[in-house]
Amino acid sequence: MIEVKKIGILLEKSGQEFENEGVLNPAVIRVGDSVHMFYRAVQKGNHSTVGYCRFDGPLTLAERWDKPFMVPEFDYETQGVEDARITKIDDTYYMTYTGYDGTNARGALATSTDLIKFKKHGLIVPPISYAKFVFLAEKSGTVNENYYHNHKFYYQEGDPEKKIMLWDKNCLFFPRRIKGKLVFMHRIRPGIQLVSVKSLDELTHDFWEKYFHHLHKHIVMDPVFPHEASYIGSGCPPIETKQGWLLIYHGVKETPKGLIYCACAALLELDNPLKEIARLPYELFKPEYEWELKGEVNNVVFPTGAVVFGETLFIYYGAADDKIACATLNLQALVDELLTYKEASKNEKM
Repeated sequence: MIEVKKIGILLEKSGQEFENEGVLNPAVIRVGDSVHMFYRAVQKGNHSTVGYCRFDGPLTLAERWDKPFMVPEFDYETQGVEDARITKIDDTYYMTYTGYDGTNARGALATSTDLIKFKKHGLIVPPISYAKFVFLAEKSGTVNENYYHNHKFYYQEGDPEKKIMLWDKNCLFFPRRIKGKLVFMHRIRPGIQLVSVKSLDELTHDFWEKYFHHLHKHIVMDPVFPHEASYIGSGCPPIETKQGWLLIYHGVKETPKGLIYCACAALLELDNPLKEIARLPYELFKPEYEWELKGEVNNVVFPTGAVVFGETLFIYYGAADDKIACATLNLQALVDELLTYKEASKNEKM
């Protein structure tokens, strides 16, 4: 098994009003020797904004804003901008996040050339209702039935007047174009899906209709192992290695004590990330310490950003939905460990 060292808590809520409920799920990017962090800041009443801080190196806090970096502005995000991820493609930073309007949670995008001013581009996930998705998924007849058996989740409040859209979260971009195309992951429970387009202008209603008619062709990974049995979701933007794209993602399993969120790892093909090379058959790390086991939501480690310094991979994650923590490991050792399960992953998909 791979050796993981947990550094501990890096950031906790402050006395500022915009983050008096908690801080969690950070986007991180390395620029020179600095790590820029854009984290979810929660105000009492479950209203989220994005906070900002900067680290000298991977761990030394050097700067922290006393006001939100990004706030809700549009109708799709009236109650929150949440759980950002960030990567750089060419000269542009792509920050994806979840816009929450009080009913629906869906992936959105903002871009920047300087990490200071970001332009919001709106939602980048399919603008369809859950009911329409069920119709299309059932019609295709080629995907895991769990994709359209989430009625209790969507209709738990039993309010027919509420327009419940398809929840599509955990969006993140690959850090370069692949075969000339922008590529991003998104998550419709229970698996992880992939979109590849020359331009984001292609993401029209017709595009998504065709996409869902062949949904099985766009699924990167579905749950396989017990620790991810309920659902999985993309976590940190993929890291390019010679052996493939390293994906740190989250897995969720249901237990008598509730859901448990863990960090997981997989390796995807460089030229075609729809192809899984290998994945760990066990958790990369899971809730162990008090600050991971008890919080706003118990039993949660939720990885959303990672950077490399030397041979060490630093993984930043939300702990129990109210703190930010970090874990480290040797990058090449993790890739080597994954490759020992190469054939096992292929057999699981056969």
